[in-house]
Amino acid sequence: MTEDPRYPIGKYEPRPFSEEQKQIWLNDIKYLPELLEHSILNLDADQLDTPYREGGWTVKQLVHHVADSHMNAYIRFKLVLTEDNPTIKTYDEKKWAELDDVKKLPTNVSLTLLHALHRRWYEAFKNISEVDWQRTAYHPLQEKNISLWFFLGMYAWHGKHHAAHITELREKNKW
Repeated sequence: MTEDPRYPIGKYEPRPFSEEQKQIWLNDIKYLPELLEHSILNLDADQLDTPYREGGWTVKQLVHHVADSHMNAYIRFKLVLTEDNPTIKTYDEKKWAELDDVKKLPTNVSLTLLHALHRRWYEAFKNISEVDWQRTAYHPLQEKNISLWFFLGMYAWHGKHHAAHITELREKNKW
């Protein structure tokens, strides 16, 4: 287990463009639903309602959060490819994690959504050019332009980051 339970695989570190790195990150996007699904395999309701760390989200909230976040990301990716430096819409992920759908719906609803979403995401972006990976969006909270390439790496990291929250909790609790 890492020292800081908030970052079980470390913080996201951008990398320069390369075909090899692109394939790695695209495969992370492609296979994230299976990774996340495997991370919660055979957990019961009490385990799904267990926070991954003190003051953190529950396993259930993490799964629904990944779906919420990646739906937003997919739209951002498409906007970046079809508009000139669009301003991305931010959202309050903490408030989203407290909404009734997160509280009441089982995790398989978000997992099903992620399987379809990530299949579309991978297919839509696997063949775009290096020039297109350099297209940008303006992030109003960070007050800067961010490249599609940076976003690809960040979301490839993001899915693995939250799956690791769950697997580290399982290891800690011997589930």
